[in-house]
Amino acid sequence: QVLLVESGGGSVQAGGSLRLSCAVFGYTYSSYCMGWFRQAPGKEREGVAAIDSEGSTRYADSVKGRFTISQDNAKNTLYLQMNSLKPEDTAMYYCAADLFDYGLGTGYNYWGRGTQVTVSS
Repeated sequence: QVLLVESGGGSVQAGGSLRLSCAVFGYTYSSYCMGWFRQAPGKEREGVAAIDSEGSTRYADSVKGRFTISQDNAKNTLYLQMNSLKPEDTAMYYCAADLFDYGLGTGYNYWGRGTQVTVSS
């Protein structure tokens, strides 16, 4: 049973920072590709950042230079450091995992339940 549990969301003012965490249970973490996604009300889910099993990262253009994806294999945890937050970053944020590298695509097989991020102006 693969389980992903996100945490770290909250409400911040524009320009602030948050760090999201995704705890991973049920598989050998280091062999999986991981991603962070977000979905705002009325919008499709979009890829924010991804990291493959070798540690290579990809980012959506909208977050480049502001967000950083990282992982701690010893703790089986994925992170998303979000700086210089903007109101348009407001969304439910999800982590996802798969043996296949979907990058910023939504084809991942395993998903968490999400953590809400709200950025006020």
